[in-house]
Amino acid sequence: MNDKKMQTILVVDDSPENVTVLSELLQPDYRVRVATTGVRALQVAASQPCPDLILLDVMMPEMDGYEVFENLRANPQTSAIPVIFVTAMDSMESELRGLDAGAVDYITKPILPQIVMARVRTQLELKQARDWLSNQNAYLEAEVARRMRENELIQNIGIRALAHLAEIRDPETGYHILRTQAYVQHLAESLQQHPRFSGVLSDHYVQLLTRSAPLHDIGKIGIPDAILHKPGPLTVEEWQIMKTHAKLGRDAIEMAECDATRNVEFLTLAKEIAQWHHEQWDGGGYPDGLAGDAIPVSARIMAVADVFDSLISRRVYKPPLPAADVKIIIAEGRGRHFDPDMADVFLADFDFYCDIAHHYPDTPKR
Repeated sequence: MNDKKMQTILVVDDSPENVTVLSELLQPDYRVRVATTGVRALQVAASQPCPDLILLDVMMPEMDGYEVFENLRANPQTSAIPVIFVTAMDSMESELRGLDAGAVDYITKPILPQIVMARVRTQLELKQARDWLSNQNAYLEAEVARRMRENELIQNIGIRALAHLAEIRDPETGYHILRTQAYVQHLAESLQQHPRFSGVLSDHYVQLLTRSAPLHDIGKIGIPDAILHKPGPLTVEEWQIMKTHAKLGRDAIEMAECDATRNVEFLTLAKEIAQWHHEQWDGGGYPDGLAGDAIPVSARIMAVADVFDSLISRRVYKPPLPAADVKIIIAEGRGRHFDPDMADVFLADFDFYCDIAHHYPDTPKR
């Protein structure tokens, strides 16, 4: 950091004599590059080795120092290079103009070697400090980004692991969480421009909702195997037990949330979809009989995704239904089971959801 031999100074002056004087003064300690015109100065400043400091004459023909300075600042490659104006004009107005333009210092001719060296050294030390801070900030930003990606990966793996705990209880739904997660993400993104949902479905909300989706059936861990795997219709009593998985799921997530040392955003949506994704638009769902907009947006989106996947996939109690039949059932549920606008947006892109279902089949493709 303190190796001055690696520091480069660009001397710009239309007078060869002045260039020689400054070069001889600086060369014992610094690498010196020179330019005798403004145009050449801009070319040298933008080439390697890039100057750490520029000593810039003000009074030059064709392009004066002020114009050269403006061009340096306009170029991202050279905008951060500190500039010291060197001029025979010793008026207060000239010095203020240079400093107001953004120069770091102002030296008048004839130069005094001790003053020049002291000011050059000061500005180079300041530039080293700025560069060091910039590098440290860049490192810290990269490290923060890396750790955030790592934390997100760990969080996603944890969510998938929890969701699979519920899934392995029912091997016929092996890819259910992947399919429903993909349905939810696409439907939420499609609804972002809809006037009813644009205020809720920000990119951040959609990201959290997509992350939460695999936990919608986590409560099935608490349902007895005899009910969960029953191949035929459930009795009234069994159905009442099956319906408790919604509240069981919410309670499990809420307990995990209580153990967290700080608020975890996606768990709020995870609780919503776990408890209310079986609610229906007309109030005929469970566990709380919510209706219409009282059902959270997250749960309404999950409801469409979950019902579609249940219909189009094989279950222990039924074979998969043809896509055409599933489309009719979703359409018939518009305004009854499903938010009508969500159903319309889903049906408008129905083939895309069928493609997702085919991409993640429960049985391996042959």
